[in-house]
Amino acid sequence: MVSVIICAGEALVDLVPHPVPGGGPMNAAIACARLGSPTAFLGRVSTDEFGQQIIEHLTASGVDLSLVQRGPEPTCRAEVVGDPPVFRFHGAGTADAAITDADLSVVPPGPHILHGGTLGMFREPGAEFFARIAAEHDGLVSLDPNARPQVVGDGKAAWDGWFERWLSHTDLLRCSDADLEWIRPGEAADDVVAEWLAGGVTAVIVTTADGASVTTAAGAASAPSQRVEVADTVGAGDSFVGSLLSDLHERDVRDTAALAAVALDTWAELLDRAGRVAAITVSRVGANPPWAHELGR
Repeated sequence: MVSVIICAGEALVDLVPHPVPGGGPMNAAIACARLGSPTAFLGRVSTDEFGQQIIEHLTASGVDLSLVQRGPEPTCRAEVVGDPPVFRFHGAGTADAAITDADLSVVPPGPHILHGGTLGMFREPGAEFFARIAAEHDGLVSLDPNARPQVVGDGKAAWDGWFERWLSHTDLLRCSDADLEWIRPGEAADDVVAEWLAGGVTAVIVTTADGASVTTAAGAASAPSQRVEVADTVGAGDSFVGSLLSDLHERDVRDTAALAAVALDTWAELLDRAGRVAAITVSRVGANPPWAHELGR
């Protein structure tokens, strides 16, 4: 590997109702790898039966495991109920949150793309490790907060602190309209996006049921949603982000300066393709991103 996409955070199983490997950063890693990009997953995976299922899933999708730790802690389980999905987490003392260090020297010098978010962003003690990695990273940093209010509970103040730590080092931010409303309740989306850009984020992407839009210093671009028959929406956002990261990596956009130079018409193309990837994912049960050949790539 020379330059890779490193997806850092949790790997777990979604019970839908049978166990299916999931977790926001792991799903993004699967999407990136299946679309043909060199991708490594950085996280801690249990040695239990579910953990082995996760390892096999990553391996079958072509994700590099050099940065994966194994541990005896149980695998986090998420019951997925309804659509839009409601998640019931069983995550006390699980492997995904137990990571506190890693040997990153096994990855050659970059610049690499680092992606994180979801549970790994705020579940301690792993959250401290992932925030430190983001702060020290010298390539492009991508963040998808993928808010889970039912897991955060009354700990939103602490969640906000972790989010702000990541945000101060983030180049590319993706959030849904629901995420944005939960993060900054009652505030106009345009005002929040403008504030994040002024604070140093290079590109902010907001996804809705109708499509996706990106805002940069150069202006805004958008693409409509793809219309498909939906099986469930689990992993849609992760697949969307995976497509973006894969396309950016393919175009040698791996640091802040290169991201700032992406033209708005190019962004429209990237958003459209990411929408196609997400549409395939939602057309089948579980977080099951498409392979490149399914998009004619």
